[in-house]
Amino acid sequence: MGCLDEAPYDVGMAVTDDAIEKIKAMIVSGELAPGDRLPPEKELSERLGLSRNSMREAVKALEVIRVLDVRRGDGTYVTSLEPRLLLEAISFVVDMHDDDSLLEVFQVRRILESHATGAAAQRARDEDVAALEEELRAVEADTDIETLVEHDVRFHSAIVALGGNRYLASLVDSLTSSTVRARVWRGLTEANAVARTLQEHRAIVDAIRERDVELATSLATAHVAGVEQWLRRARSEA
Repeated sequence: MGCLDEAPYDVGMAVTDDAIEKIKAMIVSGELAPGDRLPPEKELSERLGLSRNSMREAVKALEVIRVLDVRRGDGTYVTSLEPRLLLEAISFVVDMHDDDSLLEVFQVRRILESHATGAAAQRARDEDVAALEEELRAVEADTDIETLVEHDVRFHSAIVALGGNRYLASLVDSLTSSTVRARVWRGLTEANAVARTLQEHRAIVDAIRERDVELATSLATAHVAGVEQWLRRARSEA
């Protein structure tokens, strides 16, 4: 009896998934471009050979992940499809994390930022390196922790952007907001936080200037891992 009860749900989900894939295919192929309005529901469902109900569910799903924009009384449009917009859903999930998942967020950040820093070492121009050095000079050795963390966020964001992958940059930015509190707390509870952070940032910039991809990657890995290690200790002590 249980299998019979579940069958309609499974079939319905499969049909909705099919509808989602068909709408996505229209976008990927260029038939629907960013900013375009979708054909009326009845027309689109008939063209794709799908029920209007499955079409509605597909539109709802694509609206949630910011592929479609449903404007009541006006119609349904393809969004700009910009990376930051598409990654807002990920950012929302990250912002709602519980304390136990914070360590996992840092692990993901370490993996992504080390890769992006290596890419920055490959791609950075002289003026890019100069901008990173200017960011370093803007922070005094006796600065407060909040200012240090603000610098830290700008510094890492600039490096990830230099990697040249907008989707990766947007994903890292979406993770950043959930790690700021831990970074501030580490700075307040560990000695020489400002000097250590600036020293590590300086080493990363030097590696990028020398176009040393392996070293830049390793330094970024160790830099982010330092916060991970602090968090592990803080959790065990708590």
